[in-house]
Amino acid sequence: MRTCVEPLTPACEGLAGELTTALRAADVTVVDRGQATDSTPRLLAFATPDVRLLDAVRDLSDHGRRRLLAVAGTGDLLAPGETWRLLGHGAADLLVWQGDATAAVAAARLARWAEIDELVDSEEVSTKLVGRCPVWRDTLRRVVEIARWSTSAVLVTGESGTGKELVARLIHRLDPRPDKGDLVVLDCATVVPTLAGSEFFGHERGAFTGAVAARDGAFALANGGTLFLDEVGELPPPLQAELLRVIQEGTYKRVGGNTWQSTRFRLVCATNRDLAAAQRDGQFRADLYYRIAAATIHLPSLAQRRADILPLFRHFLAGYGAAVPVEVSAEVCRLLEARDYPGNVRDLRQLAHRVCTRHVGVGPITPGDLPEEERPGDIPDVPAAAQIDDVVRQAIASGATLAQIREAAADAAIRAALTECGGKVGAAARRLGVTERTLQLRRAGRRAAPAR
Repeated sequence: MRTCVEPLTPACEGLAGELTTALRAADVTVVDRGQATDSTPRLLAFATPDVRLLDAVRDLSDHGRRRLLAVAGTGDLLAPGETWRLLGHGAADLLVWQGDATAAVAAARLARWAEIDELVDSEEVSTKLVGRCPVWRDTLRRVVEIARWSTSAVLVTGESGTGKELVARLIHRLDPRPDKGDLVVLDCATVVPTLAGSEFFGHERGAFTGAVAARDGAFALANGGTLFLDEVGELPPPLQAELLRVIQEGTYKRVGGNTWQSTRFRLVCATNRDLAAAQRDGQFRADLYYRIAAATIHLPSLAQRRADILPLFRHFLAGYGAAVPVEVSAEVCRLLEARDYPGNVRDLRQLAHRVCTRHVGVGPITPGDLPEEERPGDIPDVPAAAQIDDVVRQAIASGATLAQIREAAADAAIRAALTECGGKVGAAARRLGVTERTLQLRRAGRRAAPAR
């Protein structure tokens, strides 16, 4: 484990030194700021919670994109609500310094974060749930932590096409249970009401017309493994009650049977409905909701992770047999980033398939490869001026100065350009209309700037 310890002010260097010594004793490698990379978690030692602290938290965490653990000299420094303010400005957690005990807790936090990030960056995750933008990476971190370090029921929410089944499959793969069974998938929206009992509970031979042999249902098939109920919000009330009994007691009877069967499985549910509103309307049982939502994961829409559009598009092209690496012309890039995706990632995947069927040769994807219905007359700016105005208004309302807004906008532009250009500084500099040296100096200056 590597980390970097930063004092908020020169007066905090003593606390930072104590923390550094204790962390090294706990087998944590502490590096200087110059040796830290963007992935190196930071520890910020502070003695006075003032405006400098919030600025430092924003800077060192890169507005929450980088792991930052804040360490207060004493608990007396924290006014009511101060902890939440620090977390809201980008800190991942806050500890109060109590010597070696605090260092041990910090080391444990760092170890857990390192394991999570290692899994998020692993081929098993990164090649199936593609994306690097901050909101998606934070989501994957939560998925990995819940999957690996718990066996609780999970409710996955999000718009249609955001990848809920992929997340359910990842939870099953990362589940730590030894000798776990299979993943069983059941789409509640497609279950025929008259056969729902058989689908869930199974049936005995002769239980109804056409039941020529006994059959296991989802509860039996998932025993020892994972049961994924897609569109769980579509379950009719009678089945909701019966599902609740199985979750609570782990027993059920087959349709037409008299013998109690036992089952134990991890339950993962998904829905694009607002189950809280469904509870208020009497369409979904509150007791069932709290059983299936022991842990919840909300998947962002593609509109919330636009920086991932081009990487996802290239990923889908490669999956359809396109040449790798796939180049995409600037005109097509602008259209893809500006386009609405009501079907989210599934919508983008279908577009990539249509483009792949038209594309020939080894050259880049060009405007002519796009289907005619995908060729708008005017491409709106992304983001639109109104969106920029909204962000600036929010920044001003939170007390940001013109200099801070200018710096934040420049940093955001650099991050976006680097993401779009796959981390290539030269290409990003050309996209921004600056020299490569200018971009390198600015990035180096941001890393070396002292906390204010």
